[in-house]
Amino acid sequence: MAPTGDPIANGLVESLSRPGGNITGMSGVNAQLGGKCVELIREMLPSAHRVVALTQAANPFSQAFLEQIEAGGSAIGIVIDHKALGSLEELEAAFAAMEKERPDAVIVQPSLPDKRAAELAVAYRIPAVSTFQPFARQGGLMSYAPAMAYLYRRAAVYVDKILKGSSRAICPLNNQRSLS
Repeated sequence: MAPTGDPIANGLVESLSRPGGNITGMSGVNAQLGGKCVELIREMLPSAHRVVALTQAANPFSQAFLEQIEAGGSAIGIVIDHKALGSLEELEAAFAAMEKERPDAVIVQPSLPDKRAAELAVAYRIPAVSTFQPFARQGGLMSYAPAMAYLYRRAAVYVDKILKGSSRAICPLNNQRSLS
């Protein structure tokens, strides 16, 4: 796997120390970054007290992402409202509803269409952040994310070594053993 959300919660591996099966790779641990986004919103907007977490209901990553955002909000006194989209077509309606509700900011799950979400945030004048790096380049206020190009290059190194015969039964996630 190349950078992914939580591989344990998503059922890709049994544990990081003993992944099992034929899976090896890296995790982007983006769920945890959702909580950090709440902190950064507070730093940018000290008066913020209500943030919307916009998620995609069918995505298995959504629950872990929302839990981290709620934990981050609880820790600093920000109320988190949750809007789970049943389909991507509901994105525009969600922003229209937010225009009436006027949250202080919105955190957009990275599996949602980043460019369209950023455009809608600008159109409705709602500060929007995401844990997907290109989100800010697409017009969002901010993204807080790992350097994906670097992670993909690292994943390619593992693929190259595995294709050349190195054991797949290693766990590069926690560096217990290195590829030989």
